[in-house]
Amino acid sequence: MTMHRPGLPQDLPPAETLWARWGLVAVLEATTAAEGRGVHRTGHWVDGEGLHLDDSGCTWWTLAPMGQGRYVLYGEDESSGVKWHEPAVDMLAQGPDWLPYETLHALLSGYELGCVYWYEDGRWARAPYPEDLADDGLDCGISRFAVPDEALRLLSCTTADCTCPPAPGPGPRDLLEAAYARTVTPEALGALAAACGCGHLDLPAMHRALVLSGLAGDPVPAA
Repeated sequence: MTMHRPGLPQDLPPAETLWARWGLVAVLEATTAAEGRGVHRTGHWVDGEGLHLDDSGCTWWTLAPMGQGRYVLYGEDESSGVKWHEPAVDMLAQGPDWLPYETLHALLSGYELGCVYWYEDGRWARAPYPEDLADDGLDCGISRFAVPDEALRLLSCTTADCTCPPAPGPGPRDLLEAAYARTVTPEALGALAAACGCGHLDLPAMHRALVLSGLAGDPVPAA
């Protein structure tokens, strides 16, 4: 899959696929210590508002379920030229009435937002961009989940932080297939954690993240 600069709605996979890839990384990265960091949390995580990523400097994003198969993706990468463009770009132009406008307007007023994409009826959309806009940050920020090989590589890196020898059981590719099917089980996570003698994986935190992600088959509540 090719990511354009600026991004195009068709650059993104279905929201359910994006959620599965991002959610699985959030589950595997979950730790009790990170849960207590509040607004200072970094990495990839899931909470009652949706999925998040933040590298504490260059890029931050949120993917939020809005109910009835609708999602909103918003955030910023430092590569985005949207908020500095003259004349100003209305990132919410043509947006549906179900977007979280209070949140988005607050981010806009603080110059914290780089772009917004929304998903409904199986299709992504965004506001129109001027022809001379070079980048909206979607590629640098979200290609890690939009491009299948990058998503698998990210999962491999997440589990590779464990220094224990490889053990039989589900690997990144198996877990990703289960995430697509919403059949990731606590037992699969337990097998992964049991093989990790170095204590890298925090199983209780992973179980909490699994529930929030819906990847075990439970419905994900709307943000």
